Amino acid sequence: MLVKQKIKYIQTLGQKKFREEEGLFIAEGPKLVKELLEADAASVKEVYALQDWIDENKKSLNKTVIIAISEIELERISQLTTPNKVLAIVQQYETDKIVSAKDNITLVLDDVQDPGNLGTIIRIADWFGVRQIVCSNNSADMYNPKVVQSTMGSIARVKVFYTHLEEWLADQKNINIYAASLDGEDVTTINKIREGIIIIGNESKGISPSILTLAANKITIPRIGEAESLNAAVAAGIILSHIVT
Repeated sequence: MLVKQKIKYIQTLGQKKFREEEGLFIAEGPKLVKELLEADAASVKEVYALQDWIDENKKSLNKTVIIAISEIELERISQLTTPNKVLAIVQQYETDKIVSAKDNITLVLDDVQDPGNLGTIIRIADWFGVRQIVCSNNSADMYNPKVVQSTMGSIARVKVFYTHLEEWLADQKNINIYAASLDGEDVTTINKIREGIIIIGNESKGISPSILTLAANKITIPRIGEAESLNAAVAAGIILSHIVT
């Protein structure tokens, strides 16, 4: 049985302030938790689960601290509208040093605010083999529960960094920078690349002018219908599908 103090502690991890203080985040659901348990980069500290889930996943649990709880207790600690069998408390990743953009594809996000978009973009990056995302400091928090859930486990395989984008981009010498922009070149005509930086902008404002000036190449997704814009995650997926080899 979980004591009130433990329930309150787990609930506080739904807030960015407390996640940063503790260096932890929450992951929920059988698929996501199992992926994190099996990922080399993830350090799962504690697992709170229904007994039937524990019985089914004993081989994956190893030395992880396991606490069997009731459905009512799971509802109290869960961040989900419909809790799903298991919740894990996970150590945040080491993201002090951004890997060089040389010899790989780096996705850059300029003030992407929606947690669902960020989580989906992380998952899309994983699909296309992109191992690094660099975000502006004002972008959504990668450890927001909605972000974590949307990644479906890809958060363990894609490194996400936060930095002052203008300074970082200005330091990237001899690397092609592509910015998604409505007035850009048709992305379907661009030669596929193995190295480069691809910038996706804010959901409503796009890429800020100061960032856009640092991109030598502007690209766009050709529009056939009348929609004014695309969801940031959808745009990222389409661009990566055309430009990444």
